[in-house]
Order: sequence, then C-alpha cells, then structure tokens
Amino acid sequence: MRGGLCNLALLLALALPAAAEEVVIAALGDSLTQGYGLPERDGFVPRMQAWLDARGHDVRLINAGVSGDTTAGGAARAGWTLTPEVDGMIVALGGNDFLRGIDPATSRANLDAILGAADEAGVETLVVGLVASPNYGPDWKAAFDAMYPDLARAHGDLLHPRWFGALIEAAGGGSPQDLRPYMQPDGIHPNAEGVALIVEDIGPSVERLIDRIEADGA
Repeated sequence: MRGGLCNLALLLALALPAAAEEVVIAALGDSLTQGYGLPERDGFVPRMQAWLDARGHDVRLINAGVSGDTTAGGAARAGWTLTPEVDGMIVALGGNDFLRGIDPATSRANLDAILGAADEAGVETLVVGLVASPNYGPDWKAAFDAMYPDLARAHGDLLHPRWFGALIEAAGGGSPQDLRPYMQPDGIHPNAEGVALIVEDIGPSVERLIDRIEADGA
C-alpha cells in the first residue's frame, strides 16, 4: 500500500506544471541607470522594478549602473555583470561618450563588444538608444545616433530608440529648456517626475525582453 501511495504522489507531482522561475535582468548603464541625485526609491531601476511588479511579472532587476561610466567602462565590466543567474540585460550607455566627444566609431566598437558578450552568454538584450544634439556637427551626430539601431539589428536584440523620448514628447518636442520640469538642476539627469515618465515609456520594451526570455526558457 505504501508503495502505491508513493507512486501516486510521484505521478501527481509530474502532472503539475513546473513553477515559473524568477527572471533576472541586469541594467548595465551609467548615472541615468544608477539613479544619480535621487533617493534610491526614485531611481530608474527601483521605479522600473515597481512598475513590473505592479503588472505581475516575477522579475528581479539588478542595478548595474555606474555614474560617469562610458561605453568603454561598460565593455570592461560586461563579463562579470553577466553572471550565470542573469537571464537578460538592458544596455543603456553612451551619454558620457557624447559629453566627452568620444569618436562614435569607438563607442560603437565598445557597444558591439558588450552585445557580443551577451550573445556568448546566451543572454537576451534590450538596447536603449540616445539621440545626440548637434554639438559636434551633423556627421558626428549621424554616426552616434545610428550605432544603436545598427547594433541592435546586427545582434538580433530589442531596441528602445530614445532614453529621453518620453520627456521630449511631454515637453512638446521643444528645446532643452522645455525639459526643465523633468530634469534636475544640472540639466543632464532626470528628476523623480522625469524618471517616472521614462519608466512608463521604456516599460513595455522591458516586457518584450521578458517575453523573449520566457520564450527561450519554454
């Protein structure tokens, strides 16, 4: 009788669907990802975590943002960011490259290395782009703006084209002065209201990333 009960329990266990595993996503970025100048709860990663939690996603975000980081810094630490537990990665780098006037060809090569490391690790990736102002001329701007969609396409990754897209839209597409209600006094980093708009805008792209990860694990 005892053996029969054990066999029945085993059959029931095998018939039950496997519990879904938590999805782990690393957000590799700079101060915009890290949450510079804000209370921790108002930074991009905690706000995105709350946004995803509210939608019922079993996801854990890792804040891999380092203030002041360039694409070179991101490339240097991509390997140890992609630990075995990481299922997906959000790559949001390039702002400091722009501020320093780094050759877009160099930035492109660094981003390519980051996405290549994710490919080798079997990690799904969302690339978040930036659109440069014309400070360094039209050719520089064109090369910088193009590297995000070009690389996302080349690696088969998801793309969210503009980190600040929601703020520009909220400001009516106007000048940087129009963005002031959503920015900290430095004019570079979003304030809490700005981060909330960015999360609402990027959130659906992160959900697409989650869908890809779960499809791969099915």
